[in-house]
Amino acid sequence: MKAFCVKAVLFDFDGTLSRPGSLDFNWIKKELGCPLDRPVLEFIRELPDETERKRAMDALNAFEQAGAEDSEPNLGAEETVRAIRALGLGVGLITRNRLASIERALENFQHLTPSDFDVIVTRDHPPAPKPSPEGILFAADRLGVDVSELVLVGDFVFDVLAGERAGAVTVFLSNRRGENHPRADFTIGTLGELLDILRMGLSLRAGKLPNDLLVRFLSEFAPDDPSIRIGPGMGEDTAVVEAGGAELLVMTSDPITFATDAAGIYAVAVNANDMATSGALPRWMITTLLFPIGTTPSQVRHLMGELGVACSRWGITLCGGHTEITDAVSRPVAVGTLVGTVSREGLVDKRKMRPGDALLMTKSAGLEGTAILAREFEDRLRQGGIGKDVLERASDLLSHIAILEEARICASFPATSAMHDVTEGGVATALVELSVAGGRGLRVDLEAVPVSEDTRCVAAGLGIDPLGLIGSGSLLICCRPAEAPALVEAIRSRAIPVRRIGEVIDREPGVEAHRSGEPAILPSFEVDEITRLFG
Repeated sequence: MKAFCVKAVLFDFDGTLSRPGSLDFNWIKKELGCPLDRPVLEFIRELPDETERKRAMDALNAFEQAGAEDSEPNLGAEETVRAIRALGLGVGLITRNRLASIERALENFQHLTPSDFDVIVTRDHPPAPKPSPEGILFAADRLGVDVSELVLVGDFVFDVLAGERAGAVTVFLSNRRGENHPRADFTIGTLGELLDILRMGLSLRAGKLPNDLLVRFLSEFAPDDPSIRIGPGMGEDTAVVEAGGAELLVMTSDPITFATDAAGIYAVAVNANDMATSGALPRWMITTLLFPIGTTPSQVRHLMGELGVACSRWGITLCGGHTEITDAVSRPVAVGTLVGTVSREGLVDKRKMRPGDALLMTKSAGLEGTAILAREFEDRLRQGGIGKDVLERASDLLSHIAILEEARICASFPATSAMHDVTEGGVATALVELSVAGGRGLRVDLEAVPVSEDTRCVAAGLGIDPLGLIGSGSLLICCRPAEAPALVEAIRSRAIPVRRIGEVIDREPGVEAHRSGEPAILPSFEVDEITRLFG
């Protein structure tokens, strides 16, 4: 797929947005004596006699006007244009016809008028008609975009040629004829398919790649290696490979992009958490540290020191990595890659989830996010009336963002069928990820999801939802129902809060939420609440 950015869409008209009626374009060519394989405008322009040129052009204008009266909207034309405008993109028309015929044809539309287009380029304008690129460049200028950010949509070879010569992204509309244009960047059968292409050129919001795009892209690049036990997938935070021995090799990687305080501790914790959900022992870590221009040596040393202390705390060897000062970042970014091992029988694979399994959750929602917000927005929260004691407790949650201890307890229970740590996107996103990775549905009681009072205070003070707040430190667990009470007791014996919040159900992946016994909607977050707040 071509990489591109889209800011405006330029449509051909006849055959693209409009559908011709009963008039046959070859008829007017025969009337004018134009060979069927010659473009009619160019044929008329080359007629030697001026009177003959005028007579031919008058006949063509009359034919176009009659065709406009007899035309109708193409399938999906009005809905597609309205959807594009709703995306905030510029929309234009380009045609080899006269403006009068376009205006008449648009009278046959219910919801589109000339005013719905930011620019209309016809043969009445100075630019040479397609396949010349001049009209495309003219339209891009009027739309206020670089021509490389313009998507040209048309159903004829001239459209593709003009767009290509101008440097626009080209989309060929086959109108379900099964045709393809070898020089077009994309080919679609109907206009409704255009929106999916345009989405590929729209700017993404900060945060994780949307789940549907992640699943789509990963399916296109699935590894073909028999040594891979668990490969990339939604909800799979580790890769597991056969290393040729008694143990399996487990790998994970995660960046810290928004925390400016204690980034080193976060970087180790979130990677170790991912590793622990597979039942593996985290052993070796390498890091890539990117610092903005203006960083001092002491600041680099401080972050490295945090990494070293955190690795020692959890028995991890910091092996090396890369450190760089770059204008590519505006604040420090720590990317950790962690490698560990697990015995074959000790691997916890989410695909072992079964209907009836208990769904447990440790600690409470938004732990990591609460700690970050209390540290990064302390002044704002104080001004909002949040007390010093609440902020101190919230900041101290940083010491609780590891799940290694409870994960090890779960891994020691053969009845544990799945584990998933709550990270970016919060509990709501983690539940969806767990369901997809395990290939099973989940039934969740939203009232049972634990949220501490300190998190509620911080979230309320900043206008965010705790269920969408990054939550490293909390672990989702699936366990065979008969063993769930014993597992809960074992976790609580280590002074780690845990409660049952639902169960695995026999349905397609998805989350069936309830509140007070009634069906409820699980909130959905395009980006983590903390990312939205920093943005």
